[in-house]
Amino acid sequence: MTKPLIAIIPAVWIALIAVISVQNASPVSLKFMAFRSIEMPMGVAISFCAAGGMVGTAVILTLFGGTARS
Repeated sequence: MTKPLIAIIPAVWIALIAVISVQNASPVSLKFMAFRSIEMPMGVAISFCAAGGMVGTAVILTLFGGTARS
């Protein structure tokens, strides 16, 4: 059951990002504390956030030995 989910979840994310980026093509800039990014399309910003979350989750699971319990 988990193997199809591994393929389906990123596919749904990519489809949603594509739809949102087509609908919102206006540039946005991200602000974090005193820092501000360059202006980029909203789809690009969402893609970076989603990719960062996936990589961060993979790193955390690798460091803390995330094993599936049955």
